[in-house]
Amino acid sequence: MQKKTKPTLVVLAAGMGSRYGGLKQIDSFTPQGDTIIDFSIYDALQAGFGKFVFIIRKSFEREFKEIFNPKLQGKAEVVYVYQELENVPKKYINPDRVKPWGTGHALLMVKDVVDENFAIINADDFYGREAFMAMAQALGTTDKESYNFFTMSYLLKNTISDYGFVSRGECQVDGDGYLTDIKERTHIEKIDGRLMRKDENEHFVPIDENTVVSMNFFGFTPKCFAFAENLFLKFLEENQESLKAEFYIPYIVNEMLQLDLVTVKVLKSNAKWFGVTYKEDKEIVQRSIYELKREHIYPTELWKMSETR
Repeated sequence: MQKKTKPTLVVLAAGMGSRYGGLKQIDSFTPQGDTIIDFSIYDALQAGFGKFVFIIRKSFEREFKEIFNPKLQGKAEVVYVYQELENVPKKYINPDRVKPWGTGHALLMVKDVVDENFAIINADDFYGREAFMAMAQALGTTDKESYNFFTMSYLLKNTISDYGFVSRGECQVDGDGYLTDIKERTHIEKIDGRLMRKDENEHFVPIDENTVVSMNFFGFTPKCFAFAENLFLKFLEENQESLKAEFYIPYIVNEMLQLDLVTVKVLKSNAKWFGVTYKEDKEIVQRSIYELKREHIYPTELWKMSETR
């Protein structure tokens, strides 16, 4: 009998935190020094993920490894890959560009180190253990040669910052719970008590607070890589002169959906989501984590040997 392969968790942690004012992926949110990633990898271990791939930048490699290597030693395989501006074919390198090429580009950085079903998450979002349990279950029962993908869903109103705009993947879901369309909305903001988004002409238009959104928590098989790579080359050809164009994971997923190449099951979780986009969001996250520890959902010391499996 073939041994069942544990899914891998890929963590998008290469962002520079321009709106936050620093590297939020290694910022501490508790007196014990916990980052948001700590809770994600703790929950993922409990859910059965067996390998962790961190997408980072060389500029903060040392600090990142000092934080996470000791915590995962002996518990799971750990791999680091690097998303840098020059990680594109030479002819597309633009010396004036300072922004990374986006989450879809980051996804491609792991294609040579991931050969099993995997989930991908943001480093600065707190998804909750139920979400990881649901995703691990879905990935664990999916043929890695298939095009059956997954996304974890949330309601837009529960994912908004009170301190500025956010980016979210706006989802259209059919009656059977499958994704039919997803679009990256790069500017959603609460204005005078109403949720508004910018359209392609930079005009504000209303968006329903109960819109189903993706928070970059996707489940993929390795089949996603070849399509994403070809799509990225096409994207670079069309956007090589742009200093701000970004290649997003929802764009990859939507292109595959429109070509009927994939199914994307929309998963739901009752776990509370929270995250940080702005420095002012930090206090809310700190309070939320304090409550979760007070209710013993998490141990006070996450990584004490006696308190983890």
